[in-house]
Amino acid sequence: MKTAQPVRPGRPRNSTPPIRAKARRAPLKRRKSLTLTVLCTVMLLYSLLPLAWLAINATKSQQNLFNSFGLWFKGFGFFSNLGDTFSYEHHIFARWLLNTLLYVVVGAGGATLLATLAGYGLAKFDFVGKKAVFATVIGAVAVPATALAVPTFLMFSKMGLTDTPWAIIIPSLISPFGLYLMWTFSAEAVPAEIMESARMDGAGEFRTFFSVSLPLLGPGIVTVLLFNVVTTWNNYFLPLIMLKNQDWYPLTLGLSTWNDQAHTAGGDVVFNLVITGSLVTIIPLIAAFLLLQRYWQSGLSAGSVKG
Repeated sequence: MKTAQPVRPGRPRNSTPPIRAKARRAPLKRRKSLTLTVLCTVMLLYSLLPLAWLAINATKSQQNLFNSFGLWFKGFGFFSNLGDTFSYEHHIFARWLLNTLLYVVVGAGGATLLATLAGYGLAKFDFVGKKAVFATVIGAVAVPATALAVPTFLMFSKMGLTDTPWAIIIPSLISPFGLYLMWTFSAEAVPAEIMESARMDGAGEFRTFFSVSLPLLGPGIVTVLLFNVVTTWNNYFLPLIMLKNQDWYPLTLGLSTWNDQAHTAGGDVVFNLVITGSLVTIIPLIAAFLLLQRYWQSGLSAGSVKG
């Protein structure tokens, strides 16, 4: 017969230690860093200070710009400046605004469409020369746009496309960074199982893309679109070498010509209109970021989290 072992006082073998159980039930507390808070505050002020200066000085007349503190109000002539900005030189500012919208809608929109189609195809299909295409895309991302400006001008000059909207739109259609971003995003956002299920149900490749894959690519498409819109909207160097006719100028180049008038003999000094026009120029970009912020953030973080 086996002798029964005496029961020792204490916790059962499979029970959780009280301290660990309490630690598991306790909510995690976020660590606070004073240094990080100070750095973020400094960066926030550094980012908002130019915008504050621009908004404040857009309310001043030409005379008050030079006899008042830059970060404080003196008079309120914003609506007067706004009216003068759009009426100056036979409403040329409105023409520049429409030109910029044309370049953004056709150029940035077309670049986003091409990057989406190409990135999806490179991510989901295998073909001969895929590695060479990948190397070419990576190399194109590394090349700065200014290095390609002069060769692009010479090529467009031989084709007779300089001083036309096509000289701005066609180069804007190529976005190597957008293509690479959609490539990496498509590889993670669209599972191969979903595509196989759609094909088994009889859907072709185009229907699979538009009905199944495209909704899943929404965050990435919005991210690439925002990058292309900002790049095209702020494009300055390419229009500078491509365009001579002011009727085709974008806002960046047009406001630069107004600013340069002060340095020419007999030129009008219209710094108040330049500042007001600059404020009007950045409002659409701010609105786009605020409206599409949640899609943009999810698009940036999708590549770092794999479901």
